[in-house]
Amino acid sequence: MPSFDTGSDSFSLPLAKRQKTLIENATHPELRAVGSRIFSPFRTLGLVSPTPVPFTCARLGKSTFQVTTSVGRCLHTYDIRQGLKLIFISRPQTPEHITASFAWQDRTFAAWGVPGSGAHGGVWVFKRGKKIGSLPLHIGSPEPIERLLVFGSWIVGCCAKSIKIWKNGSYEYYTTLTCAGSPAHEAHVTQICNMPTYLNKIFVGKSDGAVEIWNVKTGRLVHTILPAFPNAGPVTVLQPSPVLSVIAIAYKNGAISIQNVETSQSVLSFTQTQSITSIAFRSDGLGAGEDGQLPGAMATASIDSGDITFWDLNRGGRMMGVLRGAHRVQGNDSGSGINHIQFLDGQPVIISSGKDNSLRTWIFDETPFSPIPRPLHSRRGHSDTITTVSFLPSASDGSESTAKWLLSASKDCSLWGFSLRKDSQSTEISQGSVEHRAKKRGDTRLAMGGNSSASQNGLRTPEVTCIACSLNRDGGMSNTTPGPVWANPRATDTSTSSKTGWESIVTGHRGDKYARTWFWGKKKAGRWVFETADGTDVKSVAISQCGTFALIGSAGGSIGVFNMQSGQHRQSLPSQKTKINPNSNNEALQRSHKHTKAVTGLTLDALNRTAVSCGLDGKVKFWDFQSGLLIDELDWHPMTAITALRHNTTSELVAFSCDDLSIRVVDMETKKIVRELWGCVGQINDFTFSNDGRWIIAASMDSVIRVWDLPTGHLIDLFRVSSTCTSLAMSPTGDFLATAHADGLGIGLWSNRSMFIPVSTRNLNIDNIQDSNLPSSSGEGGVGVLEAAFTRDYEQGESDGPVLPTKQLSQGMLTLSLVPKNKWQTLVHMDLIKERNMPKEPPKAPEKAPFFLPTPSSNDEHMKSIPSDKAVTELSRVSKVQLSENYSTGSRFTSLLKAGCLSGDLDAFFDEIKFMNPSKLELEIRSLDPKIQGHQSEMSAFVLALSNRLSSGRDFELVNAWMAVFLRIHSDVVARCSTSSTDAESKLRDSLDTWSRVQQIEVQRLASLVGYCRGVVGFLRSSR
Repeated sequence: MPSFDTGSDSFSLPLAKRQKTLIENATHPELRAVGSRIFSPFRTLGLVSPTPVPFTCARLGKSTFQVTTSVGRCLHTYDIRQGLKLIFISRPQTPEHITASFAWQDRTFAAWGVPGSGAHGGVWVFKRGKKIGSLPLHIGSPEPIERLLVFGSWIVGCCAKSIKIWKNGSYEYYTTLTCAGSPAHEAHVTQICNMPTYLNKIFVGKSDGAVEIWNVKTGRLVHTILPAFPNAGPVTVLQPSPVLSVIAIAYKNGAISIQNVETSQSVLSFTQTQSITSIAFRSDGLGAGEDGQLPGAMATASIDSGDITFWDLNRGGRMMGVLRGAHRVQGNDSGSGINHIQFLDGQPVIISSGKDNSLRTWIFDETPFSPIPRPLHSRRGHSDTITTVSFLPSASDGSESTAKWLLSASKDCSLWGFSLRKDSQSTEISQGSVEHRAKKRGDTRLAMGGNSSASQNGLRTPEVTCIACSLNRDGGMSNTTPGPVWANPRATDTSTSSKTGWESIVTGHRGDKYARTWFWGKKKAGRWVFETADGTDVKSVAISQCGTFALIGSAGGSIGVFNMQSGQHRQSLPSQKTKINPNSNNEALQRSHKHTKAVTGLTLDALNRTAVSCGLDGKVKFWDFQSGLLIDELDWHPMTAITALRHNTTSELVAFSCDDLSIRVVDMETKKIVRELWGCVGQINDFTFSNDGRWIIAASMDSVIRVWDLPTGHLIDLFRVSSTCTSLAMSPTGDFLATAHADGLGIGLWSNRSMFIPVSTRNLNIDNIQDSNLPSSSGEGGVGVLEAAFTRDYEQGESDGPVLPTKQLSQGMLTLSLVPKNKWQTLVHMDLIKERNMPKEPPKAPEKAPFFLPTPSSNDEHMKSIPSDKAVTELSRVSKVQLSENYSTGSRFTSLLKAGCLSGDLDAFFDEIKFMNPSKLELEIRSLDPKIQGHQSEMSAFVLALSNRLSSGRDFELVNAWMAVFLRIHSDVVARCSTSSTDAESKLRDSLDTWSRVQQIEVQRLASLVGYCRGVVGFLRSSR
C-alpha cells in the first residue's frame, strides 16, 4: 500500500523492484576512472576460491545449502542442491581484500582490510549478493579483522590482539575484549569458535597454545584450557564436536587433542607429521565402524597438503583412510594445500576448498560402505598463473556460436575452455586417465601434482606455450574417432574420421619436442603427437583454416607439416626433395632456406597456398605450401630478431613483434612492410589483431596496453593496468578483449566500446596515458556491452587536432551518409517487421476484473462519453482526409519538401528526414498526396528531390533506400500513371523518368570508380 505523507497532499509509491541507483559509484570515485578510451572493464572469468580465506556454509531451510567463497574483493555464493551453481556475486566490491567471511541464515558477513600496522578495515553485511549494512568500528583500532563468528545475538570479530563484539540484528558496537599474554611473551589470537549450549561464551585459541573461554556479554575471562602437549605451539584449529562439551584442538606441531571442556580432560590424542589447519565432524550419525553404521567420524586437512585424512574416534581412535590428491599442490609451495573442509549438517557429504582455485563436494557410499568419499560436484579454474589465452574461432558451418568460448593455458599444465555465457559450462580439457596411470606407477600424488611433479613424470603435459585451433573439421560431441591418447596408433581408419571429424586443436609445450592434438567437441586429448624433425623443443604451432594440416616450428629452425586426420608427416619446409627455384635471383635464397634459429611464428593463408614463418634469426620466409619451395624472404638481421607472429585472415596482413620493441606489419601478397609501429617500453609480451584487422593491440612489460590504428598508423589508445598483461586475445565478433595478468588466476574481459560510440583516431603520446582498473569478478567498475552503448564520457571532438569535415569533399565522388546501417535497413523491411510483431490473436478480456477497478454500473455516464474503438478509427480517417485536402496545414515533412522545391535548396529537408525514426518516415512517405497543389504533387516533388540528391552524389545508400520504400508503398499509383493522361499522373511520370536517367548515370559512374580502384589496388599488390 502507498504510504501517505501527512505534511503534503501527495503520496509516494513503493520503489520499483531492483531499482538501480548511483550511490555505489558516488561512494567509490576511483571506480569512475576514465582509463581506456576504447575498452571498458567488464568482468573476470575463472575465479572460484583463489584466496586463503576459508569458505563459509549455511543451511537454507530444509532443502539446500549455500557455500560462499572469497575471490578477492567480492564473494561468490554457490547452491549445493543445483550442483554448485553460481547464484550470487556480491556487490559492491569491498575497498580492500576480504580477510574473513561468515554465513548466518540468509546473510553473509565479510571483513576486509590490509594486514599491517595502521591499516584500516571494516565489516559489511550482504544478503542475496547485495550490501544491506555495515558494522561500525571502534575508534582507535585500525587492525583488520582476521576471523568472524556469528551466534545467537552476537557478532564476534577476531583481530590479532583484540576481539570486537557487536549486537546481531541492530549491528550496534558493544565492546572490545583484550587478550593479554604474559609480560615476557605476548600471545595473540589465532582461532575462535563457539559451542552449543554455552550461552554467550566463545573459545579463543592463542599463539601460546592456551584456549580461553570468554563471556562476551560481561566481557570477563571465564576459564583457560592449558596446552595438552608441551611445546605444542600455537593453536591452529578449534572445532566443536557433535557431542556436548567436547572440542577438538589442533596445534602447530601436528598434535590433535579432543578434550572435554567440563572436566578439562583429554579424551583422545593424535599426532600427524603436518600441521592441521582444518577439522570437520560428521553429524549424520554414520561413517564410523567397520560397516560405517556408527557415529564418530572425523576428517582433518592441512594447508601444506592436498590430502584429506578420515578418522574413526571409536575404541581409542584409528585412521580409516586418506583421500589422496583432493586438491592440487603447486610444486614446493608449502601453503597451497587445503584451507578448509566441512561436513554438511546431517548429510554424508563433505566440502573442501584449496589454494588451487577449486571448490569440491564429496559423498560417502553406504552400500557398499567406503570410508573414502567419491567426487560429487566441483567448480574449478586455473591453479597457477595463466600464460596463454585464445578465443575459439567460429566454424564455417556455424556449428559453434561465435565468441562463446575462450581457450586458456597456465603454468599448472592444464588447458581450459571457459564459457562466456554460462560459468558452469567451463571445463578443463581432459588429458586422459592421469590418476589411472599414476596408480600403475604406484604414486597417486602425481595425478594431482603441479608442473614439478606430474609433468616431469610424463603423466600430465608440460606447460602449454602456444595454441592453434580450427573448428571446420571438429565433429563436436558426436565425434566417434577411436584411438588411445597421444599414442600415434599405426593402424587408423580414416573412413570414420571422415564422417565425424578429427582433432581441432594443436598445442606446443615448454621444454618438449612434441606438439599434441586435442578434441574440442569431446573436450579431451587427441590421438597424435607431432615430433619436431631435429628433435629440439616446439616453439610455434599453426593449423590451416580447413583444419587438415598442422605446422610445427622447432627451436632448431625446422618446420614440419602434419596431417591432422591421419597423423602422418607430409613434408618439411623447405622440402628436402625439391631444389631452389631456378628463376629466383635473390642471393639470400641461394645461401640458405632453413631458419638458423628458433622458429617463433607460423601461419598459413586461407587457400593453403602460402605459408609464412619467422624466427630469431631475423628472417621472414614465404613458402609455397604445395611444393615446399621458398618463394621470398625478408631479412631483418642483424637489425632485429623476431619473437612472435600474428595473422589476420580478413586483411591478409601478418604482424611481427621484434626484440627492438617494434611491431612490423607485412602484406602477404606484396610481401612488403606496410606499417612499423613503435612505442612499447620493455619486452612485448603479446599482441593481436582486432577482428576486422583495423587495429593492433599489444601488451608490454611496462604494464601498458596499446592500440594502433593501421589505416592511419596512429596510436589511438594506451592505458596502464595494475598487473602486467602476459597474454591477450580479441573475440571474433570484436565485442570483447580478453587479458591474462602476471599475478592473477582469472581472465579479464573488456567491452569494446567502439561498437557503439565513435573512437577518435587522433595520435596519442605517453602524456595521454591513464590508469585503468582491472575487470572484477562482480563486473563492478566497468560496463557491459549494452551499457557501453549509452555512455557519454567519450571525446566529443578532437581538441588537439583538426576536425574532419562531414560534407562531400568533391563532386566527382560518391558519398555515403553517417546514418547507422540498421536504421535505413529497418525502413526497407518495415512490412516484414510489422508482420512479425503482429499479435497472433486479439487480446481477451479478463474473466474477473481486479477489485480496485470501478464497476461499469458506477461509471455509466463516464463510459457513454467515451467513443468506441470503431468510432475513434472513423474519426481518425476523416481527420486524415481533411488534413490532406488542406495543404496549408501539412506536416513539417511536407512543409520542408515544398519549401525546398520552391527555393532549390533541399538540405534542410534531407537533414530532417535523416533524424526521423523509421516508422515515422514510413508513415510520411505513405501519406504523400498524389493530387497537384500548385505546380507539383507531393509524390512528384518527393521523387524530384531524391533525383536531385542522387545527382549530387550525396547520401547514396539513403536515397536508394527511400526510393525503394516509395515504389513499394505507391506501386499502384506508379503503375497507373504509365497509362493515365491526367495532369497528376503526367507530373509523376515525368519525375520518374528523371529519376531513371539520373540513376543510370550514377550507376555507370559508380562502376567506373570501382573499376579504377580495383585496378590501382591490383597494381600496388602486384609483386612485379
